[in-house]
Amino acid sequence: MLTLDKIYHAKYVLKQIIRETDLIHAPNINPEANVYLKTENLQITGSFKVRGAYYRISQLSDEEKARGVIACSAGNHAQGVALSATKSGIKSLICLPDGAPISKVEATKNYGADVCLVEGVYDDAYAKALELRDEKGYTFIHPFDDEDVIAGQGTIGLELVEQLPNLDAVVVPIGGGGLISGVAFAIKSLNPKVKIYGVQASGAPSMFNSVHDGHIERLESVSTIADGIAVKEPGTNTFEYCSKYVDEIVTVTDDEISAAILALMEQQKLVSEGAGAVSAAAVMFNKVPVKGKNVVCLISGGNIDVTILSRVIKRGLLMSGRSCSLNIELVDKPGQLKKVSEIIAKLGGNVTSIHHERANEGSDVIGCYLRIVLETRNYQHIEQIKQALKDAGLKLV
Repeated sequence: MLTLDKIYHAKYVLKQIIRETDLIHAPNINPEANVYLKTENLQITGSFKVRGAYYRISQLSDEEKARGVIACSAGNHAQGVALSATKSGIKSLICLPDGAPISKVEATKNYGADVCLVEGVYDDAYAKALELRDEKGYTFIHPFDDEDVIAGQGTIGLELVEQLPNLDAVVVPIGGGGLISGVAFAIKSLNPKVKIYGVQASGAPSMFNSVHDGHIERLESVSTIADGIAVKEPGTNTFEYCSKYVDEIVTVTDDEISAAILALMEQQKLVSEGAGAVSAAAVMFNKVPVKGKNVVCLISGGNIDVTILSRVIKRGLLMSGRSCSLNIELVDKPGQLKKVSEIIAKLGGNVTSIHHERANEGSDVIGCYLRIVLETRNYQHIEQIKQALKDAGLKLV
């Protein structure tokens, strides 16, 4: 049984291992709310996962420790288990989906674990881990559906109540549900008035669907840049805790997640992975009712793969009106390009790429198309430039 005493015990056990992460004021995330960020992306291993993993391993019997542990993960739980096992002098084997970011795979190895890459997604790695557990006798460390793991994650809730006594709401990412179960249980036990909102990626809404329909449902597939929360099916325990203690669950799109990653980077100088930024995305795009409230966005992890970071930033720029593409139909005669560039320059737009294409099918013989990518300030700026081009007699396609 999960109890408040167990979460306090986890806090005591973790005291010498983890860092109590800072709560940072971030009013620009949503000017209509008083927003704070709980920076678990700055936790050791770059994620909250080490809390639950270490507490679970600390509770093993000597016999279980001697046999070693096995886990499966999209990446962050892997690193948490690897570090926790190594610090406890225990052998660990981690099953990872073969699509996990290389940075997470290498980090897991560097923390002292053996790695087994499994074809597919998290759920395929989970099945392989259970198979190896039965075959070799390892102790399985579940990433979310375990009372000790949930208690470890719940220590974040205890910290939040101490760090912000006048807390109104907490917004928490949901994958399998271990994090929000622990945080919601701890906070609701201490102050039932605090609202707990969960956030999933719209491409992996397993808990969202399950709670909405009143029973656990399994998704056929998941697709999101938030790989850390791309889980097809919630846990039995976590489903119960979410149903009981979470006030509302919402979803955010990959574009919204990208915009949140960019905002955290630019405004707060914080690097967040997709799964870590969904809480900020929900508050940025008013998916949860936090107007006028003291709200905490739990930034659960910062282990983003640098190879996709540039793509995420590009999407974030488009989503926040900082970049746009224009397709302009012109008459193919001298001075047309000069006319377009003068209008854009006068309004402060910055052209970053340009493509000029003569007569294709469907256009006039003397027509051409001009495709321009430019840097802009916001959506209002984009509309201003478009209107100026139209006022000059140019046709936007």
